[in-house]
Amino acid sequence: MIGLEIADIVGTIAFALSGFMVATRDRLDLLGIFIASFLTALGGGIVRDTIADRIPFVFSHLLPTSLVIGVIFFAIIFKLYKKNEIENTMYFIISDSIGLISFSITGALVGLMVDFNIFGVVMLALVTAVGGGIMRDILLNRVPVVLTSELYGTISIITAIVIFLLNRINQINNISLLLVFIIGLSFRLIAYYKKWHLPKLD
Repeated sequence: MIGLEIADIVGTIAFALSGFMVATRDRLDLLGIFIASFLTALGGGIVRDTIADRIPFVFSHLLPTSLVIGVIFFAIIFKLYKKNEIENTMYFIISDSIGLISFSITGALVGLMVDFNIFGVVMLALVTAVGGGIMRDILLNRVPVVLTSELYGTISIITAIVIFLLNRINQINNISLLLVFIIGLSFRLIAYYKKWHLPKLD
Protein backbone atom coordinates (compact mmCIF):
# COMPACT_ATOMS: atom_id res chain seq x y z
CA MET A 1 0.00 0.00 0.00
CA ILE A 2 1.56 3.27 -1.18
CA GLY A 3 -0.06 5.31 1.60
CA LEU A 4 1.47 3.05 4.25
CA GLU A 5 4.95 3.32 2.75
CA ILE A 6 4.79 7.10 2.42
CA ALA A 7 3.49 7.56 5.97
CA ASP A 8 6.22 5.26 7.30
CA ILE A 9 8.96 7.24 5.53
CA VAL A 10 7.57 10.60 6.64
CA GLY A 11 7.18 9.39 10.22
CA THR A 12 10.70 7.97 10.31
CA ILE A 13 12.26 11.21 9.09
CA ALA A 14 10.18 13.37 11.42
CA PHE A 15 10.78 11.29 14.55
CA ALA A 16 14.50 10.87 13.78
CA LEU A 17 14.74 14.67 13.73
CA SER A 18 12.85 15.08 17.00
CA GLY A 19 15.01 12.35 18.59
CA PHE A 20 18.13 14.17 17.40
CA MET A 21 16.95 17.42 18.97
CA VAL A 22 16.20 15.81 22.33
CA ALA A 23 19.57 14.02 22.30
CA THR A 24 21.55 17.18 21.54
CA ARG A 25 19.66 19.08 24.21
CA ASP A 26 20.86 16.48 26.72
CA ARG A 27 24.38 16.79 25.27
CA LEU A 28 24.78 13.15 24.23
CA ASP A 29 27.75 12.06 22.13
CA LEU A 30 27.35 10.88 18.54
CA LEU A 31 26.54 7.29 19.54
CA GLY A 32 23.97 8.56 22.04
CA ILE A 33 22.46 10.80 19.37
CA PHE A 34 22.16 7.85 16.97
CA ILE A 35 20.58 5.61 19.62
CA ALA A 36 18.09 8.30 20.68
CA SER A 37 17.18 9.08 17.06
CA PHE A 38 16.95 5.38 16.15
CA LEU A 39 14.69 4.54 19.10
CA THR A 40 12.44 7.54 18.52
CA ALA A 41 12.07 6.84 14.80
CA LEU A 42 12.00 3.04 14.73
CA GLY A 43 11.36 1.70 18.23
CA GLY A 44 7.59 1.93 17.96
CA GLY A 45 7.61 0.21 14.57
CA ILE A 46 9.68 -2.67 15.93
CA VAL A 47 7.17 -3.19 18.75
CA ARG A 48 4.28 -2.87 16.26
CA ASP A 49 5.65 -5.50 13.91
CA THR A 50 6.45 -7.84 16.80
CA ILE A 51 2.86 -7.61 18.09
CA ALA A 52 1.54 -8.13 14.55
CA ASP A 53 3.77 -11.21 14.15
CA ARG A 54 5.75 -9.64 11.31
CA ILE A 55 9.50 -9.39 10.79
CA PRO A 56 10.33 -5.79 11.79
CA PHE A 57 10.84 -3.79 8.63
CA VAL A 58 14.02 -2.21 9.97
CA PHE A 59 15.59 -5.68 10.35
CA SER A 60 14.98 -6.66 6.74
CA HIS A 61 15.47 -3.39 4.83
CA LEU A 62 18.22 -0.76 4.87
CA LEU A 63 15.95 2.22 4.16
CA PRO A 64 14.79 2.99 7.75
CA THR A 65 18.29 3.07 9.26
CA SER A 66 19.58 4.97 6.21
CA LEU A 67 16.89 7.60 6.75
CA VAL A 68 17.87 7.99 10.41
CA ILE A 69 21.56 8.39 9.52
CA GLY A 70 20.66 10.84 6.75
CA VAL A 71 18.57 12.96 9.10
CA ILE A 72 21.37 13.09 11.68
CA PHE A 73 23.87 14.09 8.99
CA PHE A 74 21.51 16.77 7.66
CA ALA A 75 20.82 18.13 11.16
CA ILE A 76 24.53 18.35 11.97
CA ILE A 77 25.39 20.04 8.66
CA PHE A 78 22.69 22.69 9.19
CA LYS A 79 23.53 22.98 12.92
CA LEU A 80 19.99 22.37 14.09
CA TYR A 81 21.43 21.50 17.49
CA LYS A 82 22.38 25.13 18.13
CA LYS A 83 18.95 26.11 19.42
CA ASN A 84 17.98 27.26 22.90
CA GLU A 85 15.01 25.48 24.50
CA ILE A 86 15.02 23.15 21.52
CA GLU A 87 11.78 21.36 22.41
CA ASN A 88 9.87 24.63 22.11
CA THR A 89 11.17 25.43 18.64
CA MET A 90 9.00 25.26 15.56
CA TYR A 91 11.28 22.58 14.07
CA PHE A 92 10.79 20.20 16.99
CA ILE A 93 7.04 20.73 17.39
CA ILE A 94 6.31 20.26 13.69
CA SER A 95 8.61 17.25 13.21
CA ASP A 96 7.29 15.55 16.34
CA SER A 97 3.68 16.20 15.32
CA ILE A 98 4.27 14.89 11.80
CA GLY A 99 5.84 11.75 13.25
CA LEU A 100 2.92 11.27 15.64
CA ILE A 101 0.24 11.41 12.94
CA SER A 102 2.23 9.47 10.33
CA PHE A 103 2.97 6.60 12.69
CA SER A 104 -0.58 6.58 14.06
CA ILE A 105 -1.72 6.02 10.48
CA THR A 106 0.84 3.30 9.74
CA GLY A 107 0.09 1.49 13.00
CA ALA A 108 -3.63 1.53 12.29
CA LEU A 109 -3.10 0.31 8.72
CA VAL A 110 -0.92 -2.58 9.88
CA GLY A 111 -3.59 -3.46 12.44
CA LEU A 112 -6.17 -3.60 9.66
CA MET A 113 -3.85 -5.72 7.48
CA VAL A 114 -3.62 -8.39 10.19
CA ASP A 115 -7.37 -8.24 10.89
CA PHE A 116 -7.23 -6.73 14.39
CA ASN A 117 -10.47 -5.43 15.91
CA ILE A 118 -10.89 -1.76 16.79
CA PHE A 119 -9.09 -2.18 20.12
CA GLY A 120 -6.15 -3.87 18.40
CA VAL A 121 -6.01 -1.22 15.67
CA VAL A 122 -6.02 1.60 18.23
CA MET A 123 -3.39 -0.05 20.43
CA LEU A 124 -1.14 -0.79 17.44
CA ALA A 125 -1.43 2.81 16.26
CA LEU A 126 -0.66 4.13 19.74
CA VAL A 127 2.33 1.83 20.20
CA THR A 128 3.72 2.78 16.79
CA ALA A 129 3.28 6.49 17.41
CA VAL A 130 4.52 6.79 20.98
CA GLY A 131 6.51 3.60 21.63
CA GLY A 132 9.81 4.96 20.30
CA GLY A 133 9.45 8.22 22.21
CA ILE A 134 8.72 6.33 25.43
CA MET A 135 11.86 4.21 24.95
CA ARG A 136 13.92 7.35 24.34
CA ASP A 137 12.51 9.18 27.35
CA ILE A 138 13.02 6.22 29.68
CA LEU A 139 16.61 5.91 28.42
CA LEU A 140 17.16 9.62 29.17
CA ASN A 141 15.40 9.39 32.55
CA ARG A 142 12.55 11.70 31.52
CA VAL A 143 8.80 11.48 32.02
CA PRO A 144 7.48 10.22 28.64
CA VAL A 145 5.97 13.09 26.68
CA VAL A 146 2.82 11.06 25.94
CA LEU A 147 1.89 11.31 29.64
CA THR A 148 2.15 15.08 29.86
CA SER A 149 1.94 16.73 26.44
CA GLU A 150 -1.10 18.40 24.91
CA LEU A 151 -3.52 15.62 23.81
CA TYR A 152 -0.52 13.73 22.39
CA GLY A 153 -1.71 10.16 22.86
CA THR A 154 -5.36 11.16 22.53
CA ILE A 155 -4.82 12.44 19.00
CA SER A 156 -3.14 9.15 18.06
CA ILE A 157 -6.15 7.22 19.38
CA ILE A 158 -8.62 9.45 17.50
CA THR A 159 -6.59 9.05 14.29
CA ALA A 160 -6.70 5.25 14.63
CA ILE A 161 -10.45 5.23 15.22
CA VAL A 162 -11.01 7.36 12.11
CA ILE A 163 -8.84 4.96 10.04
CA PHE A 164 -10.81 1.99 11.39
CA LEU A 165 -14.15 3.62 10.52
CA LEU A 166 -12.95 4.57 7.04
CA ASN A 167 -12.02 0.95 6.47
CA ARG A 168 -15.49 -0.18 7.53
CA ILE A 169 -17.01 1.93 4.76
CA ASN A 170 -14.31 0.95 2.24
CA GLN A 171 -12.88 4.44 2.00
CA ILE A 172 -9.20 3.75 2.66
CA ASN A 173 -7.27 5.39 -0.18
CA ASN A 174 -4.42 7.84 -0.63
CA ILE A 175 -6.74 10.85 -0.65
CA SER A 176 -8.58 9.88 2.53
CA LEU A 177 -5.28 9.08 4.26
CA LEU A 178 -3.89 12.46 3.22
CA LEU A 179 -6.98 14.18 4.65
CA VAL A 180 -6.63 12.23 7.91
CA PHE A 181 -2.97 13.29 8.06
CA ILE A 182 -3.72 16.99 7.45
CA ILE A 183 -6.61 17.11 9.93
CA GLY A 184 -4.68 15.15 12.57
CA LEU A 185 -1.60 17.34 12.18
CA SER A 186 -3.69 20.52 12.39
CA PHE A 187 -5.45 19.21 15.49
CA ARG A 188 -2.13 18.39 17.17
CA LEU A 189 -0.60 21.80 16.40
CA ILE A 190 -3.70 23.65 17.58
CA ALA A 191 -3.77 21.56 20.77
CA TYR A 192 -0.12 22.42 21.40
CA TYR A 193 -0.41 26.15 20.87
CA LYS A 194 -3.76 26.40 22.68
CA LYS A 195 -2.38 24.26 25.55
CA TRP A 196 -5.33 21.86 25.43
CA HIS A 197 -5.08 19.02 27.95
CA LEU A 198 -7.22 16.19 29.20
CA PRO A 199 -8.50 16.87 32.76
CA LYS A 200 -5.99 16.23 35.54
CA LEU A 201 -6.66 15.23 39.13
CA ASP A 202 -5.57 17.83 41.70
